[in-house]
Amino acid sequence: MLFKKIIKKKLVFIFILCFTTVLFSQEQGIINNANSKHVTFKSINIEDCQWTNGFWADKFKVAEQTMLPYMKTLLTSDVGHALNNFKLAAGLIEGKHKGMDWHDGDFYKFMEAYMYIYAQNRDEKILKELDDYIAIIAKAQGEDGYLQTQIQTTEKKRFSHRKRHEMYNAGHLFTSACIHNRITGKTNFLDIAIKEADYLFEIFMPKPKKLARFGFNQTQIMGLVELYRTTKNKKYLELAELFINMRGQSKVTVNETTGYKQIGDMVQERTPLRTSKTAEGHAVLALYFYAGAADVYAETGEQALIDALDRLWSNVVDKKMYVTGAVGQTHHGVSKHRDMIHEGFINEYMMPNLSAYNETCANVCNSMFSYRMLGLHGESKYADIMELVLFNSALSGISIEGKDYFYANPLRVSNDGYNPGNDTEFDVRQPYIPCFCCPPNLVRTIAKISGWAYSLSENGIAVNLYGGNKLSTKLLDGSKIELEQDTAYPWKGEVKLTVKSCKKEAFDILLRIPDWAYGSKVLINGKETKHKIEVGTFLVLNRKWKKSDIISLNMPMDIKLLEGHALIEEVRNQAAVKRGPIVYCVETPDLPKNTDILDVYLPINSNLKPVFKQDFLGGTTTIQGDFKLRKSNKSNMYNEISKPVWEDVNIQMIPYFAWANRGVSEMSVFLPVIWE
Repeated sequence: MLFKKIIKKKLVFIFILCFTTVLFSQEQGIINNANSKHVTFKSINIEDCQWTNGFWADKFKVAEQTMLPYMKTLLTSDVGHALNNFKLAAGLIEGKHKGMDWHDGDFYKFMEAYMYIYAQNRDEKILKELDDYIAIIAKAQGEDGYLQTQIQTTEKKRFSHRKRHEMYNAGHLFTSACIHNRITGKTNFLDIAIKEADYLFEIFMPKPKKLARFGFNQTQIMGLVELYRTTKNKKYLELAELFINMRGQSKVTVNETTGYKQIGDMVQERTPLRTSKTAEGHAVLALYFYAGAADVYAETGEQALIDALDRLWSNVVDKKMYVTGAVGQTHHGVSKHRDMIHEGFINEYMMPNLSAYNETCANVCNSMFSYRMLGLHGESKYADIMELVLFNSALSGISIEGKDYFYANPLRVSNDGYNPGNDTEFDVRQPYIPCFCCPPNLVRTIAKISGWAYSLSENGIAVNLYGGNKLSTKLLDGSKIELEQDTAYPWKGEVKLTVKSCKKEAFDILLRIPDWAYGSKVLINGKETKHKIEVGTFLVLNRKWKKSDIISLNMPMDIKLLEGHALIEEVRNQAAVKRGPIVYCVETPDLPKNTDILDVYLPINSNLKPVFKQDFLGGTTTIQGDFKLRKSNKSNMYNEISKPVWEDVNIQMIPYFAWANRGVSEMSVFLPVIWE
């Protein structure tokens, strides 16, 4: 009898715990996983964390004052023409559709970025502008819910070819509309998204054979899951699952809807996702697909899905990712099944530097996928990759000023080397790129990073990213918590976290100890803790916290030389320089006049030292040290080896993300090493 009473009490407790978790979880997060049963770390509300000072506060300010206003002038004018396309479809103006087939999606991403800015500054002018855009988009939408300006304003037929990006545009519409609803409480944009999602359900749920292979650049999976989370209508989750289940089930042949460039591994249709072991094909298509599958798993808990995602994440990070967190090694190549691919993954450990493609969108998608995996597993390694990408291969896609863009992000640029000279690879950033998918993708990421900085754990709060900020949110039990973070990270390794208010009962504060931060120390109110500190993990600090408690995390910011895996032939006997989360490079403006980037060698004992420069490249820590120059022998393709003649020179290295802000230049991340 006593045993039954104990069991009954435990069941009641578990029920109450589950009920309160659902009741008090935040439902206005970037990802609304408040009711997702298979998520370890829950999202905070979008506006709960705000940058106050330091690196990300500065970047957010540039986004608010320069990036978004400048992007608005592009996309709402005859330059970008995106808004004009909606006006054409709405019958408000006459003319022709301009831009790529995916240009609608670019505009939705811009709108999403604008919403994140509004969530922080509550500028009513932004809200009015967004409502004006939404009114135009609503007028452009067909009566049946179909909304694709590249089809509606041309002779192209609906769902006639996967390269028209109808699913991609729809996915960004769904996501943007859900974010708008969470931030504003309005339904005018959400109603448009629901109407198109219902149309897609009617078209695809019967599983017509002609459309069995139609999924392409599948942002619609993420968007549909968010629509399900927002509306609680399960049919959107069912449709998201359908788009996963369709992949890898049909014979891979060229037909009227595919074309010869968009088949097989290129679009992840050779192998069903649940049995996939390696990342294949177009990197953006793959990572959007994986991120969407992660969202589906968060709702269904299907073991086969998470097993596949674990394998694929490890394959990307451990065998196909650059030291900067960039992915997508080549512009044009061949998959393991001999399918033609572009902007994508190739063989494991095949990591060219000069011809590295590393599309900005792919790098951003890498962080998006890792953020979802962080939520599912609650493991520090995913936040490590998020941070690596954000500080390096993502941020390199935009200028310090915030107006010019890179599409591709190679690790070496040499005037004497590989120079394809096409419409997406440049030696200087461009004020407008006709293929405009990357700029709004990156800017919306910069605008929303504060929402990634913290997560809600089972009994506390996890600190994912470091930067000066204020957090005011609720734990999963409904109790309020306020924290203040003060740091000069990533230039300095000291972080001070102050408890401003919290509940009286004990709870957890989880600190991410980055995978590079060996020798880190943690102090509470000035006294070093006795906890074992392991890099690449979350340090769990559990106690009865009180107002004014201070946690100090001190991370040594040693300068480290990194070498590649022995199978990466392109970097044998070369090293990259990294300090904290920042990867560095050598750029020709910092070399003696007429010096080729290929002439620079890195002695193993270079006396490298960090030097912070407040007025240089937006305020940055450079690395200075002793290097050697050797004039390269370029007379023939192959030459008899000769004893080198060295010139000693002191050189300044800069963060990789800041290169190409001083005009046309050469650059290299990896440098040949001299062992002395």
